[in-house]
Amino acid sequence: MARLVPLALLILLAGCTRAPSPAPPSPSPPVGRSGGTITVSGLDRTYRLYLPAGLPSSAPLVVVLHGAAGTGAQAEQSYGWDARADAGRFLVAYPDGVRRTWNADPDCCGVAARDDVDDVGFITALVASFADRVDPDRVYVTGISNGAFLTYRLACETSLFAAIGPVAGTMLNPCPHPHPLSVIAVHGTADGTVPYRGGPGKRDNAGAGARLPARIDGPAVPDLIATWRAVDECGAAHTRRTGEVTTSTAGCPDGRAVDLVTVAGAGHQWPGGRSAPAAERLLHLDPPSSAVDATRVIADFFAAHPKA
Repeated sequence: MARLVPLALLILLAGCTRAPSPAPPSPSPPVGRSGGTITVSGLDRTYRLYLPAGLPSSAPLVVVLHGAAGTGAQAEQSYGWDARADAGRFLVAYPDGVRRTWNADPDCCGVAARDDVDDVGFITALVASFADRVDPDRVYVTGISNGAFLTYRLACETSLFAAIGPVAGTMLNPCPHPHPLSVIAVHGTADGTVPYRGGPGKRDNAGAGARLPARIDGPAVPDLIATWRAVDECGAAHTRRTGEVTTSTAGCPDGRAVDLVTVAGAGHQWPGGRSAPAAERLLHLDPPSSAVDATRVIADFFAAHPKA
């Protein structure tokens, strides 16, 4: 028994000094559609994810931001990004705003702006959560309306993205030190919510709405695109017109580009999206134009413009 005591003590000490076991790795997202939750600034934030089968280990990522009153699930159903991901071999994330809104600016929009929700932190953390699956030089963000507003804020306050693709949106946030990146904007000339020629939209309340602040009073869309072309030090723009669609393209150093796709007569909508009258009424969207497939155009632009 006396001889066994030192041995038992040695075993006990060895157990006490053993290096801790590493934490198990985060489970990889499954192929197909899935959902998840991450906690940012004390809030549980939710998202949907689409991962095509057979995706390479370092693939592009596109983040799709719904408009005010929308959701990630609604954006997934309405704009056709899953099918485009299958064709282009990339992941798509569809995050959810707080109470269906995004904090794009202190005065816009809705609950997210009123409560100063950290949506920049949320999207940053969401992209980081896929770091083991995503090529950091091919991360992109697109969105419509309130989601488009947030794409501009993300472009101004982070360096995550190789390109942004705002649809029916404008820039409301201050942007004193923008990061050069590629931009493709899609906008209808008859948009009454975010006017193509700038100024207050029909849902603007100068940010004074007690429950739903909405200051939607941005520059004319061509002027905003000219601002980003100056940021990117682009060359002269070249314009082509096909039916109702006019595309203005400007090449910039390091392979970047800043393009504007203008759809004559189109309202506040995602051109080429799925028409759903009940959802359009809820989201204050106009029926989508069939003149151009905005998802295809934006996806092709993203594929051609990785981070410099």
